[in-house]
Amino acid sequence: MSIPDFVIVGSGAAGGVLAKELAESGFRIVVLEQGPYLKNSEFEHDELKYAFRFGITNDPRIQPMTYRRTEAEEAKPGGTIQYAKLVGGGSVHFTANFWRFHEIDFIERSTLGAIAGASLEDWPFTYAELEPYYTKAEWDLGVSGLAGTNPFDPPRSKPYPLPPMPVKSSGVLFERAARQLGWHPFPAPLAILSRPYMGRNACQHCGFCIGMGCEHNAKSSTLAAVIPRAEATGRCEIRPYSTAFRIETNRRGRVTGVLYYDRSGRERRQKANAVIVSCNGAETPRLLLLSESSRFPNGLANSSGLVGRNLMFNGWTLAQGEMPEPLNEFKSVMTTRVIQDFYLSDPARGCYGGGGLDARFDAYPILFALNNVPPGMPRWGPDFKRWMRSAYTRAIMIEGHSTSLPVERNSISLDPVVKDAWGLPAMRITNTDHPDDLKMREFLVARSFEVLQAMGAARPWALPVTIQDGSNHLLGTARMGDDPRRSVVDRFHRAHDVANLFICDGSSLVTGGRGQPTCTIQALAYRAADHIARFARAGEIPSGS
Repeated sequence: MSIPDFVIVGSGAAGGVLAKELAESGFRIVVLEQGPYLKNSEFEHDELKYAFRFGITNDPRIQPMTYRRTEAEEAKPGGTIQYAKLVGGGSVHFTANFWRFHEIDFIERSTLGAIAGASLEDWPFTYAELEPYYTKAEWDLGVSGLAGTNPFDPPRSKPYPLPPMPVKSSGVLFERAARQLGWHPFPAPLAILSRPYMGRNACQHCGFCIGMGCEHNAKSSTLAAVIPRAEATGRCEIRPYSTAFRIETNRRGRVTGVLYYDRSGRERRQKANAVIVSCNGAETPRLLLLSESSRFPNGLANSSGLVGRNLMFNGWTLAQGEMPEPLNEFKSVMTTRVIQDFYLSDPARGCYGGGGLDARFDAYPILFALNNVPPGMPRWGPDFKRWMRSAYTRAIMIEGHSTSLPVERNSISLDPVVKDAWGLPAMRITNTDHPDDLKMREFLVARSFEVLQAMGAARPWALPVTIQDGSNHLLGTARMGDDPRRSVVDRFHRAHDVANLFICDGSSLVTGGRGQPTCTIQALAYRAADHIARFARAGEIPSGS
């Protein structure tokens, strides 16, 4: 292949969509993915492999990270940033919750005003502009849901393409209890096929969704839904085991290509007319910071100093109880009912923030035995075994999903001491959750206990609300905006500093929504692809070659 029109770094939720859209628009694409290219038949129901041996996720022994709460501290080895490392990225192993952001998520700064200690900003466009791309994502990928059942839902131009997944025991119990409390439960929108769709199989209800790939191709990952279509054009090459470590630039400040290590550890160069970075909200800023040069001494596209900053993880809570009769929640999808009655920020709570609750069960046996044991229960011996036999089939979990304020000091940066397996600076996490985020999570824990009590659950308990040292949701570290002084990319995902560099993934988000960002990340990718293709056709992307 001659020099491609675009090199895309990353094949996950955003990168896979961009590859398909641009290839179908007639452009030549090379996608660099650091992990393997697995077929659906290669996925296994192996908790040990995937949850403990990094079967498809980043391995901290190879790519270590460090963590500190403030910039005044020395970072220590640790942190729990996790992401999928294979073709399809996080869309392969995610739970497949597919909530849209609401109208308020795009205009919170102008609606609520400034919040002390936060760098809250409005997005450079509104929900109405992104709505057609939400619809396109749902129909192009395959999403199951039931429009019109959530009274808090934002406007939509089309219903979901597929009916919702069958309700589980947890969903029935949650729905009854939520209505008793005056709340408004609705079927969970999921990027999982409830019926065959576009040549792919419907869900077989095996129960191995979270943290694992789908051997039935029912989960609407980019691996299953769009990458095969990108390759079918004959204009897209997916290059696995390709770990990008530097984006090269020329004297004019344009990108000319990407340096990467192949599977054997050899350094390779892929030239390109333009580069799109879609790694994730942690690896994207790391790659930009690693790409410093005399022209970009603080990292590529970083004249604002905001590359890596405004890190958001989303808030998460867990409460759990046990029902009198078996639920067998280990079967099928993780969740089938959601409420968003607390989505809006309410001053009466005494803090900024909002979110939702869902009823679910998302722990495989080993993880359940390690992490889901109530306080006071022995963790070894006959009493523990008796509890496990009963609790695993009777447990019900209420998870909270909430806002995470952007705080400029929360960041991804390069550790000055610790190196990865290639001798490159390791990722350094700096994070202290904003006090309002912690208060909002406490609020959701209290509501979780209310619904567990209404269900009649025994032995209710919750994980304590603490400062997070990581997440699977990695957002805000190369935020969008119209002002180059206060953002990294413009409203079309073009880097303010580099005319042929685009950044589109969770790092582009200005606010974190209410805990489920993938739908928005993919809608942004469809929107970005439209604009990037338009720029390219008009000759408005200067080549680095």
